[in-house]
Amino acid sequence: MPDRNQQALDFLLTRRSRPAKTLQPPVPDQDMLMQLLTAAARTPDHGKLEPWRFIVINTAAMLPLAALAQQRGEALGLETEQIDKGRSQFDQGHLAVAVIEVRRESEKIPALEQTYSAGAVCLALLNAALAAGWGANWLTGWPSHDRAFMREGFGLDDHERIAGIIHIGTEKSAPPERPRPDLAGITTWL
Repeated sequence: MPDRNQQALDFLLTRRSRPAKTLQPPVPDQDMLMQLLTAAARTPDHGKLEPWRFIVINTAAMLPLAALAQQRGEALGLETEQIDKGRSQFDQGHLAVAVIEVRRESEKIPALEQTYSAGAVCLALLNAALAAGWGANWLTGWPSHDRAFMREGFGLDDHERIAGIIHIGTEKSAPPERPRPDLAGITTWL
């Protein structure tokens, strides 16, 4: 039998994201955040392309992003509820990390594998924050897919896009457990 890290396995079997709207200060300081980013950067990366990077969003940066979401939602003709939902993560946020997928030219590594790696970074950062005792949530929403929002809010180039925005803070209330997938219904044995 291989060496077992029961504590890590127990964490993974019981991990639960915390709704972003329930996160409040205090938030990780820069040293702690760098440790979480270091853990996230240990993600599988076929070809060692590093097809991702991080943008840290502090409290002061949240309000301009909320205003930009409002402006972009109106320009796109979205319903008020959609606009409010798109801006709420910035209205209510205190610290977040935008994981940016950076498409790299490669003859060997397909773009889709680079996308998978960026998604894995999002989950690794989320799990690192949770394992360190913080509340965390992975959000996207329509602003994360709006090219003008990406360009104006984050300065992204055309070969970059938002893979996820990971909000991190102190949870003010633990969420109830939610139903989990029926493994027998989604698992095939060959």
